[in-house]
Amino acid sequence: MSEGRLYVVGTPIGNLGDMSERAATVLRQAAVIACEDSRRTAVLARHVDAHGRLLPVHAHNERERIATVIDLLAAGSDVALVTDAGMPAVSDPGCRLVDAVVRARHEVEVVPGPSAVTTALAACGAPADRFAFAGFVPRKAGDRERWLGAFDATGVTLVAFESPQRLPATLAWLVARDPGRRAAVCRELTKLHEDVAVGTAADLAERYAQSPRGEVTLVLWPAEEEPDDGALVRVVDVLTGAGLGPRAVADAAAALGVSSHNAAYTAALDHPSRRAT
Repeated sequence: MSEGRLYVVGTPIGNLGDMSERAATVLRQAAVIACEDSRRTAVLARHVDAHGRLLPVHAHNERERIATVIDLLAAGSDVALVTDAGMPAVSDPGCRLVDAVVRARHEVEVVPGPSAVTTALAACGAPADRFAFAGFVPRKAGDRERWLGAFDATGVTLVAFESPQRLPATLAWLVARDPGRRAAVCRELTKLHEDVAVGTAADLAERYAQSPRGEVTLVLWPAEEEPDDGALVRVVDVLTGAGLGPRAVADAAAALGVSSHNAAYTAALDHPSRRAT
């Protein structure tokens, strides 16, 4: 008898029309559908005409369900793993289960689906060549400071989830930290009342002074680096001392990433060696 396979199935994050035909086929063929909330998954199962047994696997019982799922696979039953929305194991239950199935040497196949993370990035226009997904924004102020400081040090766009109830306080904290920080609040993605607001932290804090409705994905553009005036002074000193004119000094400083061309040109014009002449 052949062993069963665990299918990790991404499901719509709001619009049932985003369900892929492959995902629907897998759910229809699975003997068991391991799900975060059987009530929500029952709606999805009816939508695709799937009749597999629903087995609740959520944050509070995932560890205990591992043995059950592995026994099902060993007995030849295919199991589909889904969560309430999006991809299992990505800020959702499923990580422990998939790890255990892999360690037990059963086959795992992923059926990709919609993601609030990539949907938010595509919707707001933030730089997405390098980004980090950071789960939910920490609740405590000290934890938030360490959390954002660590990600800002990497220089990448940050995507995080936030509850609508805590959003006004989180935005107020961002304003106190950096009012000009470019950000986006992406709400109810793919749903009827989808809303994507892009602006500075101050703009968004004013817009969301009251808690909005719906699920929220927060996007923060990379933090602006503070100019190092000391480095600019040192570079201008060296290059001016080597006999370069203001324009050449500015070209070199900009190429080295020390400052903007205009700032370096102004610094070179104001250099003491020029004023002395």
